[in-house]
Amino acid sequence: MVLAVWTCGYNTSSMIAHLRGKLLIKRPNQVVIETGGVGYEVNISVPTYSELPAAGSDAALHIYTHLREDVIALYGFFRPAEKQLFEKLMTVSGIGAKLAITILSGMPSDELASAIRENQIARLTKIPGIGKKTAERMVLELRDKMLAAANASAPFPQAISALEEDVASALVNLGYPRPVAEKAIASLIKPRSSESFDSLFREALARLSK
Repeated sequence: MVLAVWTCGYNTSSMIAHLRGKLLIKRPNQVVIETGGVGYEVNISVPTYSELPAAGSDAALHIYTHLREDVIALYGFFRPAEKQLFEKLMTVSGIGAKLAITILSGMPSDELASAIRENQIARLTKIPGIGKKTAERMVLELRDKMLAAANASAPFPQAISALEEDVASALVNLGYPRPVAEKAIASLIKPRSSESFDSLFREALARLSK
């Protein structure tokens, strides 16, 4: 079982980027994963719930660590692309982590991205909890980003590995924009298959510091 954690130097919070362990509890909106003898409660979307194995099986999730004054909440995603969309949604005014995960549960990620790109306000308002004003903000603040992502070449010419995703997530948690983090990782000399999280993270951070 593996728990990927990076502790920031400028505060005392631990940023969890990835969890792998035994799936103790599985519900449509929440799971509990045990790793290292500790059970982690993780909020999930309906699509992630559908892709996870049955309770009692081994499972792995990409994690977004949401820090608040009184609590640390974990949000888990079966696919990295869903996590990336979750992070984009939270940049929209008025959309927090809870609403973002609700949005992802209300519409498949590819359809959601398409609806935003094509200015389909009426379609977006069919998602529970999304009114017209919120839908309009989603389009206004994300449409250009969605169009750029659709038209641009992929940040990684090869499929992103679980290790690279963990490192990218740690860099995002430190405040670097995801495209910048991915570009730094992609620019490192290969092969990287035998590298550890720590070594790849340090290399990427050094590249960003230049």
